[in-house]
Amino acid sequence: MWTRKHLLGLEALSREEIVAVLDRASTFKKDGRLTGETLDTLAGKTVLLLFFEPSTRTSMSFEIAAKNLAANVLRFTSVNSSTAKGETLVDTVRNIAAMGPIDVAVVRHDTPGAPQRVARSLDASVINAGDGAHEHPTQGLLDILTIRETKGAFDGLNVAIVGDIAHSRVARSNLFGLTTLGAKVTVCGPATLVPDDVTQLAVEVAYDFDEIIPKMDVIMMLRIQHERMSEPLLPSNREYAKLFGLNRERENRMKDDAIVMHPGPINRGVELDADVADGERSVILQQVTNGVAVRMALLAMVLGK
Repeated sequence: MWTRKHLLGLEALSREEIVAVLDRASTFKKDGRLTGETLDTLAGKTVLLLFFEPSTRTSMSFEIAAKNLAANVLRFTSVNSSTAKGETLVDTVRNIAAMGPIDVAVVRHDTPGAPQRVARSLDASVINAGDGAHEHPTQGLLDILTIRETKGAFDGLNVAIVGDIAHSRVARSNLFGLTTLGAKVTVCGPATLVPDDVTQLAVEVAYDFDEIIPKMDVIMMLRIQHERMSEPLLPSNREYAKLFGLNRERENRMKDDAIVMHPGPINRGVELDADVADGERSVILQQVTNGVAVRMALLAMVLGK
């Protein structure tokens, strides 16, 4: 079901394509863990990790995923690179490609649409690892895989995405993917952090976190992205935590089998209290594990393997 050369976002993917990625990712796991096998699927191929923004989980899991498939890995970070001298994104990728063939470029950039520009400039496959506040498709897919592992079917599943919706590429990718699969998604946060046009994405909007908690099967908490705000949009972190933070008292009002998610990094004590993040409902580390499996699947699939 997969014929795409690139993965630039989840908005254009069909239900069948999303399921194909989830199914392929699942083959790299056994009893909830990565198998640990090193495969020769991408032997002789080169994966370029082109990161213009800070990253821990995404960059490391892509590197592990590529090495698990026996690919060569080139790491690029903008720190100490010629971008500080004014070199453009396109010139950077073309010069790197001129040094040797690149088979897959994994691109993270603060500008929406940057991976699309790279895809037009290289013969290589391109995977979007996050472009501004636009999309983060691999994070969306690993979140969706985690939900499938814990909840099974998506049809009729109630999922809440809570926090900074306006600046979250993770929220957008999850909205596209989850609604395509049939889940009912509610976004919740302060009015200043929920964009007016979000209702065009076939989701519900709530501004009272306490009201929706007992109805949800999945609650995904998001970090407040102060670095993407041109002006303060919240009175304080303390006030935000009081109204929208998931603490133990709110956790106790969740459904018995509801789960807690977070794409990371967590601001403990703001959107998520430590005892909830580390509690029995939390599947946050399962999300991280699934990041490697999903990225292994995609590296293989965009190259037709």
